[in-house]
Amino acid sequence: MESHSRMLLRIAMTRLASPADAEDVVQDVFLKLLTARPQFRDDEHEKAWLIRATLHRACDMARMAERRTLPLEDAEVLPGRELPEPSPILSAVQALPAKYSAVIHLYYYEGYSIKEIANLLRLPVPTVGTRLSRGRERLRQILKEDVE
Repeated sequence: MESHSRMLLRIAMTRLASPADAEDVVQDVFLKLLTARPQFRDDEHEKAWLIRATLHRACDMARMAERRTLPLEDAEVLPGRELPEPSPILSAVQALPAKYSAVIHLYYYEGYSIKEIANLLRLPVPTVGTRLSRGRERLRQILKEDVE
């Protein structure tokens, strides 16, 4: 848990706007690890499982959050809990569709190669390369719109 929790939290934050939701995702993944007790070949296999489980759980939570949105006037404001403003680049990465934000995060923030990302996400290497390229292009468009 100590060696992977920060990385998993960063991955969850690429899909979720709330740090509290991202923390819940990481806790859910570790709980699933403890209760399911899957067998791993080695440390890399375990790490890949944790990353995939985090991405899936974060997507599930994001879908649930979309269904329970409230009108702004009905939402409660919690006093004393101010969240730091995310960087414009992180906000842009979060605005990307999930299939692009995952590969961009794993490539740029976690330092994985395209081949390693393909293994982690169980995708063909050319698919990961295409998603990385298209994600970069969408990021350029989003960031260009923000500047204008």
